[in-house]
Amino acid sequence: MKNKKNKILESKNKIYLWIIGVLDFLILAYEPILGMLSFLILIYLLYYNWKINRNRNKKWQNYIEELSSDIDSAAKYAILNLPFPLTLLDLDGEIKWYNSKFTEMIGKKELIGEKMDVLFNNVVIDDIIRENCEQIIKKNGKSYRIYNNIVRLNSDDKDKINYIVMLYWIDITEQKRLEMIIEDKKPIIASLEIDNYEECLKNATDEERPILISQIQKEINLWSSRINGFIQKTGNDKYTIIFEKKYLKNLEAKKFAILDSIREINEISSINPTLSMGVSSDGKDFLSIGKLANDALELSLARGGDQVSVYKNDDYKFYGGKSKAVEKKNRIKARVIAHALIPIIDESSNVIIMGHTKPDMDCYGAAIGIHSGVHGRGKEAFILLNDISDGIRDIHSKFIDNSDYKFISNDEVDELIDANTLLIVVDTHRPSFTENPELLDKIKRVVMIDHHRRGKEVIENTLLTYQEPYASSACELVTEVLQYLNEKLSINKLEAEALLAGIYVDTKNFSFQTGVRTFEVASFLRRLDADTSEVKQLFQYDLENYINKSYIVNNAEIYYNNIAISLFDKDNLEEKQVLAAQGADELLNIRGIDVSFVIGVNKEGITFISARSLGDISVQLIMEKFGGGGHLTVAGAQIKDKTMLEIKEDLLVILEEMFGKEE
Repeated sequence: MKNKKNKILESKNKIYLWIIGVLDFLILAYEPILGMLSFLILIYLLYYNWKINRNRNKKWQNYIEELSSDIDSAAKYAILNLPFPLTLLDLDGEIKWYNSKFTEMIGKKELIGEKMDVLFNNVVIDDIIRENCEQIIKKNGKSYRIYNNIVRLNSDDKDKINYIVMLYWIDITEQKRLEMIIEDKKPIIASLEIDNYEECLKNATDEERPILISQIQKEINLWSSRINGFIQKTGNDKYTIIFEKKYLKNLEAKKFAILDSIREINEISSINPTLSMGVSSDGKDFLSIGKLANDALELSLARGGDQVSVYKNDDYKFYGGKSKAVEKKNRIKARVIAHALIPIIDESSNVIIMGHTKPDMDCYGAAIGIHSGVHGRGKEAFILLNDISDGIRDIHSKFIDNSDYKFISNDEVDELIDANTLLIVVDTHRPSFTENPELLDKIKRVVMIDHHRRGKEVIENTLLTYQEPYASSACELVTEVLQYLNEKLSINKLEAEALLAGIYVDTKNFSFQTGVRTFEVASFLRRLDADTSEVKQLFQYDLENYINKSYIVNNAEIYYNNIAISLFDKDNLEEKQVLAAQGADELLNIRGIDVSFVIGVNKEGITFISARSLGDISVQLIMEKFGGGGHLTVAGAQIKDKTMLEIKEDLLVILEEMFGKEE
């Protein structure tokens, strides 16, 4: 401000001197002697003004220099005595200078010339010197947040540019401790449900039921008390528990031992009770946490029960799921689903039926069954089918020439869609597995029927979902629904055989995943004149396929005395995945083999795994680690950008985690 005033005064003085100069010229014209005298006075005034300005500027410069010196001294003192560690580095990470606080932090002296990545093993120099760096580093039991400032240094050599990196180390140990305490105190909500509560009670006598209920409740209360949880019984077979997040890590480490404790209650009922649980640690308030916990419980039940679904960090983790899904003995849900489906079909302009890519017999039979039910209600139906694999070629040949059945491809489906079109998805719940995933966005009215255990990916916003993992097949579910869909059954002999064939292939000739209702459905279809000999002929294969399956068996290696892994490395085969699945089934026919995996590469160049189990080991849980899924006894996965040998190594690592290192 003072310098600004001086400049204003200097400019005014110049104006006055110019005026005097002009007046001198006027006087000189009329009075030369007086004019000369005036010029002498003007020269003196110019000299005097120059001298005054010179002295003033000199005093100002001295003042600035003294002030700068004081500031430099204060800055140096401040840097040397900063209350937090400070380090100067070059761009290679070599320490050029540090203050005493940094020495105290490291616990070591004479650090000039040391490399930062040597002092701190977890430090990457390039990360530290990048712009807007904010890293957290731990040292000697303390946590520090690093801020940087990159300064360009003046140099006499214009071609050489030097930089120095200033690192400020802010101690956030206490902050981290408080954050951890707050994180540990976060509320966790767990929703519990006994899967087969009613079945267990029905199997016990009147005197035994109170004891069984008491044992179940005792185990749940004991488990809750160990985690200092607040427990509330919300129904005969339902509980809600609230506990602190610090206990969750231990529960996950023990894989939720409560599952085993409930399953081992078998002193009274011959049916072992099983527990399903949904746990949520996310959510901004109790309402959202509770909703996410209930959603996680629904996911556990949809995956077959006897497991825990934990929702955290916007993802699900699953524990348990080692036992078979609990079969419901009554058909109440099938009847409810059928009655709910009736108005949905009746209000539709047309119905498109879609299964999964590379449809198998179960997918095809379920689509035919739904087609029959829709036709029985007087609505037009279309089956979306792009590829005809060898597995369905024989059965498809019996329908393709019949004008009552309309098969369409992806190129034709868009012309059939309007606002009232209904899409029914069968034998899959994963959008990416469907014949045309884009239809799920184009058609807003969607119904889903599936028997696979639910994975992380699922078709959302459906009008109706019928997903029962206990069922042997999609054909079983569809057949039950058809019995309540129309007053007069419209299933003909050929359709009944297609449905029976779907059950036949998914149960491996009624050997796996079968329950009472499976045989009831098969009996119902048999009464509709489904010919079992005709069905059996659909699964006959030629000599070349038999040789290929024998190759898979011959190429198998045995691990852990009961697990077979085979690399199906034959090329130029059209139905390689079908053959791999059949080869995995054949391996289970060998005495001592409980689990089989067949690894191959399909014609698109994608590596796949077909997995089968007799039931003691869940291949679904193993395949989910590869991004796949399925059932406890039948599962598979497709993995891009990995070879068969790499997948085999990954599989062996997973098996080692489950069973320990093989001797």
